[in-house]
Amino acid sequence: MTQPFPFSAIVGQEEMKLAVILTAIDASIGGVLVFGDRGTGKSTAVRALAALLPPITQVAGCPVNSAAPDDCPDWAEVSDTSLVQRPTPVVDLPLGVTEDRVVGALDIERALTRGEKSFEPGLLARANRGYLYIDEVNLLEDHVVDLLLDVAQSGENVIEREGLSIRHDAKFVLVGSGNPEEGELRPQLLDRFGLSVEVSSPTDIMERVEVIRRRDAYEREQAAFLKRWRAADTKLRKRIMGARLSLPQVRASDAALTHCATLCATLGADGLRGELTLLRAARALAAFEGLREVGFDQIKAVAPMALRHRLRRDPLDEAGSTTRVERVLEEMA
Repeated sequence: MTQPFPFSAIVGQEEMKLAVILTAIDASIGGVLVFGDRGTGKSTAVRALAALLPPITQVAGCPVNSAAPDDCPDWAEVSDTSLVQRPTPVVDLPLGVTEDRVVGALDIERALTRGEKSFEPGLLARANRGYLYIDEVNLLEDHVVDLLLDVAQSGENVIEREGLSIRHDAKFVLVGSGNPEEGELRPQLLDRFGLSVEVSSPTDIMERVEVIRRRDAYEREQAAFLKRWRAADTKLRKRIMGARLSLPQVRASDAALTHCATLCATLGADGLRGELTLLRAARALAAFEGLREVGFDQIKAVAPMALRHRLRRDPLDEAGSTTRVERVLEEMA
């Protein structure tokens, strides 16, 4: 089986890489929305990060990747309760997918052959404890996106239909990517994603050459290329795992909370979701940097990705959302 491209070998796209790292440290930050040109490493980064993380321990026969036999849902009728290690799951959500395929539905074959009502798990079950990746999320039907965001926030998939009453864990990091030229997401859906990242094709010739060089080496001499980057990926994995462990000890002072609230209020962000996401992302970054307290530097570093997609359009201000966030940060410094 072909191994994913090493995360550490991805050239550039620093903001995108940081965003997915932060969600790996603290999944409560919410999903990541990556908008930009095709062929800029969006799906590569997600698969590379999942491969970078330690494998999950799960019950072998559990369709929702439960960590212990007692966690397996009753409807699963698990026969093999032995524990196995498997890579962190990355599930692709195809365009045109039906709601039944996403959440699960009645097992028609079993109902016809045995006369029994049985639940056939969907993609949300497979994505539990991993990543759910949606390419061209802006082209996905709105009701499916609504459903995904609700489940991603609650961490539970509930199905009440066809005489079935089913629920199971569905804790995953939702990553959506798309090209803004092909359509925009509704503002209320944008706000539900934790972080938003803008990516573009590199303009520096030497950077483009390096991208080509590494991709060519990966395709032609994969074993040697993976070995070359193994140490860097191992070091990054240890940093992420260390940050996960230290995250509960990272404190946010009243000054940090005031920075978050002031920034969001000045920018006119609706509700309090912006402040909460900003604080969680800044705390995850502090843990990743080995700090025990959130400072203004961490807030400043994550503010554009946490807030740019939550701002109302100002017809009197031609500056983009990122510029508006950076301008307020400069005034606060």
